[in-house]
Amino acid sequence: VQLQASGGGLVQTGGSLRLSCVASGPIFNVNSRGWYRQAAGKQRELVASISSGRTSYADSVKGRFTISRDNVKNTLYLQMNNLKPEDTAVYYCNLRGAVVSTLSPFTSWGQGTLVTVSS
Repeated sequence: VQLQASGGGLVQTGGSLRLSCVASGPIFNVNSRGWYRQAAGKQRELVASISSGRTSYADSVKGRFTISRDNVKNTLYLQMNNLKPEDTAVYYCNLRGAVVSTLSPFTSWGQGTLVTVSS
């Protein structure tokens, strides 16, 4: 299963961006989907995830970011509002699931999209 992320860019403090992540490939069941980010010199961290309709967020983004999905379009979104310079990072989408035809579990990562928030 391949993931294609998009929507990153340069935005001023307080601005908004919406990231998208489209999944393609064999038919699969989803266990969880999420957004991670990695700032320069730091480890990759989980920003938000959705599993069985339940969402969870890192404390640093609660109230500002919203994760959602469109199952028909196989697309995951991350709406980011009131962005701060500390949100600057490369954002990666992630999917954990299993291929229906083989029941093989997998974990896929998108290629990353850069979000830069200027002060």
